Amino acid sequence: MSGKKNKEKKFINTPQYPGGSPAMKKFIQENLKYPEEALEKQIEGTVYLSYTVTNEGNVEDVRVIKGIGHGCDSESVRIISLLKYEAPHNRGMKVRSTMKTRISFRLPKAPAPVLNYELKTNEPKQKPIVKTAGSNVYGYTITFGNKENFSN
Repeated sequence: MSGKKNKEKKFINTPQYPGGSPAMKKFIQENLKYPEEALEKQIEGTVYLSYTVTNEGNVEDVRVIKGIGHGCDSESVRIISLLKYEAPHNRGMKVRSTMKTRISFRLPKAPAPVLNYELKTNEPKQKPIVKTAGSNVYGYTITFGNKENFSN
């Protein structure tokens, strides 16, 4: 035996999204608009869809298998209808492929609160001046403002 791997030959090729699954997920993520009604009612969930891809790579007959409502189902159908697949090479045969996918709706996370703080160090207090015995200490109270505010 030679060290070559045997390629599995398929008679009928299924259509592939250009760039594969990661590119398709990125496209969906960039074009998905969270429905207003779902945002107001705090709806999250996953919409399961079935659709047909023609031999030219066009998406047709998009159906919701299991939905969550509140505008999410119609938004999922809109997104899937925008997809364009690479046309498969099937030796001249026209083949329509049924595909399934799911689109998850997750509420946007609120940004974390930003805490601004400033650290201040207090200067060490000076020791009070030691007064010699016999000195007199006087105290004064000074009040600013109208006399009316301080009337008895």
